Amino acid sequence: MINDKNTGLILVDVQGKLARMVFESETLITNIEKLIKGCQILEIPIIWLEQYPEGLGKTVPELSKLLINQNPIEKRFFNALEEEAVENEISKLKKTNWLVCGIEAHICVYQTVMGLLAKKYYVEVVADCISSRNKNSVDISLNKLTEKGASITNVEMCLYELISDSKRDVFKKVLPFIK
Repeated sequence: MINDKNTGLILVDVQGKLARMVFESETLITNIEKLIKGCQILEIPIIWLEQYPEGLGKTVPELSKLLINQNPIEKRFFNALEEEAVENEISKLKKTNWLVCGIEAHICVYQTVMGLLAKKYYVEVVADCISSRNKNSVDISLNKLTEKGASITNVEMCLYELISDSKRDVFKKVLPFIK
């Protein structure tokens, strides 16, 4: 089970025009904002990825403005774990569980989750925080990832699981934006 001590978040490639073209893009971005804010309140580390930003553009401003105290890790591989900088960051953080969000569900999200699973991490894909240009690709990705051993969650479910106790001070801080 995930908790705020053993869990990290990987934000995959919510960049440029593509981020505006994916299925239900505005809902996706809003949900990822909630997830990032919740993780920040819970002091859960966030690994922020950008796929070839010179070509795809930078992370959308709604998300990058939340991550002002860190820099994205630039990548070229679809499976982020093939990037030495990403692998080093994951190892350094010593988290056994990873939440994954971003785009595109059937390419970089899928391959990164598969990379994490191959390294024996426990992975939860935040289903309402992933997308692709068409919904069918999202559905196929979630089905295949489930078959391969990833778990599926959503923003509200994972944040409540991470908080675990309604008497914690962080609950009152997270509650207003997940209602």
